[in-house]
Amino acid sequence: MKRINPLSVAFVSALACLAASGDVLDRPTGIKIGQRMTLRPYVTASFTYDSNVDAQSGRAYGDSENDVLWTVSPGLGLVYNAETWSLNLSAYYNYRGYMKNCHQNYNHHNYGQDLRWNWSNSKGNEKGWSLLLAESFRQVTMADDMVMDGGDNYTGDSRQLQVSGALQRRFNEHFHGDVNASYYWLDYLDDNNIRSRYYGWDRWTVGAEAGFAPSRWTDFILAGSYMGYHQDNLEGSQYDGSSQGYSIQGGLGSYMTERLSYRALVGWSRFEYADAETTNDGFVYTLSGNWKIGETWNLMLLGTSYYQPSERQYASRSRVDAVSLGVAKSLIRGKLRTTLDLRYRRETHEHINSGSGNDYVLNIITGRLGLDYTINRLLAVFAYLEYQRSFNDNDDARYGAYDYDRWRFTTGFRLSY
Repeated sequence: MKRINPLSVAFVSALACLAASGDVLDRPTGIKIGQRMTLRPYVTASFTYDSNVDAQSGRAYGDSENDVLWTVSPGLGLVYNAETWSLNLSAYYNYRGYMKNCHQNYNHHNYGQDLRWNWSNSKGNEKGWSLLLAESFRQVTMADDMVMDGGDNYTGDSRQLQVSGALQRRFNEHFHGDVNASYYWLDYLDDNNIRSRYYGWDRWTVGAEAGFAPSRWTDFILAGSYMGYHQDNLEGSQYDGSSQGYSIQGGLGSYMTERLSYRALVGWSRFEYADAETTNDGFVYTLSGNWKIGETWNLMLLGTSYYQPSERQYASRSRVDAVSLGVAKSLIRGKLRTTLDLRYRRETHEHINSGSGNDYVLNIITGRLGLDYTINRLLAVFAYLEYQRSFNDNDDARYGAYDYDRWRFTTGFRLSY
């Protein structure tokens, strides 16, 4: 019996990457090297109209600025399939330039890569071991990020590194267990000497999970984890930069039908911020599901909640609730792919005390409609329409920068081999 077992945060991040890029659709072609390896090079070129380049709030700063930017992005994918293991590697680079002089200091280079290695000595319900190792790196310019934007006058980059591993043991067709660990590094740059609104941190996580599957349609799961943080923005202050959290969740994860799979866990989490200067205790959840509605329809639902140091405010912790819904349909004998992605993210920011700032709740709603048409084996064209609405519930003018609307339309082509 197959199991759904990725980390919830990685799930939501993966869907966000899929919704934010026209470069990740897999091609059934490539350069064959022997019987097991395939190389898939590609390059894309596109133009984007952005209605609010600075993610600027009319409430706080006045009218927003629009612009047109162009993007060129080469990339390469590598797949190697052996009898008991597989390797997937992808890397990309892109350059984005703005047309208006007032935004050309936003011209930037983004790049990233992903590495994933899977090994297993069993199949299906058979007794055995499986191992997953993964690593990824991203550098993203904040002015171009529709999910975690920087507000007005922030032109730095964010760098993100994640390394993770999971070892699973299937004892028999009913019992299974695994242990997992990960490291995540988040760093916000400020190359233009503009005071950053964002604060990065290191996070390390260890966890374990046990499951009992009385049938192929039901899998009872119990999972627990520990998370440790070291935050950048507290160094040199009266507060300690170290935080930690604990979480335990239980629930179900399996198949309701041959086409509908799911994972639903609920539980409790405790977060001790700044060496337990202040704590949070609360209900948390992890949700995921995939429904293959038909041969050409597919629907995915992802949801998660967790506590962490605030990325937006000094001496502040936050709770994040995020849910994503994606729908994909293939048309014209698979040549046309249509996608609709909807995301909602809620951040509850609470300061250590009133002297470090006011509490507030930030809401970010993002939607994206995409079309991708394969003309032939080498050439495809695409178009995307994106909308984002950001708002918070604090009337203090200092938080008005987070209230804005933003539209983007992108069209371009992809050459792949």
